[in-house]
Amino acid sequence: MKFIKNAFYILVFMGLFMFMAGCGDDNSGAQDTSTSDTNNSDTNNSETEDEVDEEAGNNAAGPGETYSFKLAHITPTNHMWHLAAERFGEELDERSGGRMSLEIYPASQLGTEADMVEQIIQGSVDFGLITSAYLSSRSTAFSAWFMPYAFDSLEEVHEARTSDVSKEILGTLEEQGLLGLDYLFAGMRVMLFKDVEVQSPEDMEGLQLRVTPSPPMQDFYHSTGASTEGLPLPEVYAAVQTGVIDGMDMDLDATITNNYSEVVDHAAVTNHMVWPSVAVVNKEVFEDMPEEDQQIIRDALAAAADYAVTERSAQEEEFKQQLADEGMNVYELDRSVFTEQIEMFDEKYRELDPLIAEFIDQYRN
Repeated sequence: MKFIKNAFYILVFMGLFMFMAGCGDDNSGAQDTSTSDTNNSDTNNSETEDEVDEEAGNNAAGPGETYSFKLAHITPTNHMWHLAAERFGEELDERSGGRMSLEIYPASQLGTEADMVEQIIQGSVDFGLITSAYLSSRSTAFSAWFMPYAFDSLEEVHEARTSDVSKEILGTLEEQGLLGLDYLFAGMRVMLFKDVEVQSPEDMEGLQLRVTPSPPMQDFYHSTGASTEGLPLPEVYAAVQTGVIDGMDMDLDATITNNYSEVVDHAAVTNHMVWPSVAVVNKEVFEDMPEEDQQIIRDALAAAADYAVTERSAQEEEFKQQLADEGMNVYELDRSVFTEQIEMFDEKYRELDPLIAEFIDQYRN
């Protein structure tokens, strides 16, 4: 009986031992499973991180957008504004690493300046080099640039383009959906006469002169007693040749590039007004560009403006000599001849716009 009892205890003990061993195996299995799951989780996380890194790489900023710009202006291909436009294109290409290209439409190929501005507003043309003379008919403030005898040299004009008041004048275009980015200058204005050597305003009385249809420019000539015609540039040669007009307001650049020496005898080098063009762009389109690309465009334009004024200033004496060699009577006409006209202009135009008044006060010599 005692033996049986001992045997019973032994069997119970062995059963408990085997049960505990089984539990230990289960725990070991659970631990292994846990370790395996952890390892799998690490592998999965690693794969997920690789996928995220790859996706981030795909979405990272690349080389930037590519642009094919169009630019229009009114002058022939050998005029300084066209040469400046070509330099602008070169600067865009270089500064953007080839992302920006420029196609130029010179010599009013796309129509009048009014047409060009409408095309910019509609988005079919990207840039225009639009004369301040035309823009003065859309925004009175641009008349400031045509105050007679404000500057003695192109270098002075070029420096004035970066002043606060000059930038504020550009800003007046924004309400029309346009953005004026910078000014570019050709030569200063001179007076060309077919038959008469003008030495005073009295000599201009009754003459019919081609003057850009800009209120401040026409007002200046009207104050001398002359009449004005706002003919498009391509029509001027035939008009003076046939006697429809007696002369014109022009710059030496265009006098040469349009061969006016063939039909005009006298060139009075007055340098009485400057001749800015404004690099104009669609405001919304430009402001939607990345800031980096906007800055590339502004820097490229500034470089083109620097190039234009440097090259043109060096050509002044060369141009006068060339026209003389072509048979024109080229002579200087001092500003003192037009003292009365200067005073009349300042009095009228400073009342039209506070920006004009500020410009006159800042730059009147």
